[in-house]
Amino acid sequence: MNHSSYVSTVDADIRELRAADHLLLELAAELALPKGTFGCTHLLRGDRPRVALSFTTNSEDAARRLTAKGYEVTPGAPDEEGRAVVYPGAAELTGTLTIAALLARSAIDRVVVLGAADEPPLSQLVVTRDHVRPQWQDGELILTLMPAVGGVLVPFEVPDPTPCCADH
Repeated sequence: MNHSSYVSTVDADIRELRAADHLLLELAAELALPKGTFGCTHLLRGDRPRVALSFTTNSEDAARRLTAKGYEVTPGAPDEEGRAVVYPGAAELTGTLTIAALLARSAIDRVVVLGAADEPPLSQLVVTRDHVRPQWQDGELILTLMPAVGGVLVPFEVPDPTPCCADH
């Protein structure tokens, strides 16, 4: 996550990933964060499991404004494995795209397919479901995909996961 020089973490004591995504997107819009901003979620384990947010921007302004809104803001990211929700090109990843288009339009460095040893061809179609959440791994933003019906790929993370035991 070294694309910019100012990283701040917000711990809003959120326990669910969807709620964290919602707050992250809301804050990014409210603060009108500049192009090139990364907004990630981080799973914090331990005695109080929760989801923290991190923002990587080109100035300290976002951290000051978040603090002014009453959020607990600390410098740096909680870890190097953040799940990107806001990133350059994220808004362009809608509908069905080739892997080449997905990589060209966004900050995503590469894609991997679950269970596949090789990277898929750049011409392979990806149905984004308008929900593309790559993960930082070893300094690269990587999107994990999985095969779907019709020979296409879809992001591993589904847009609206069914809560565990929802039918009980």
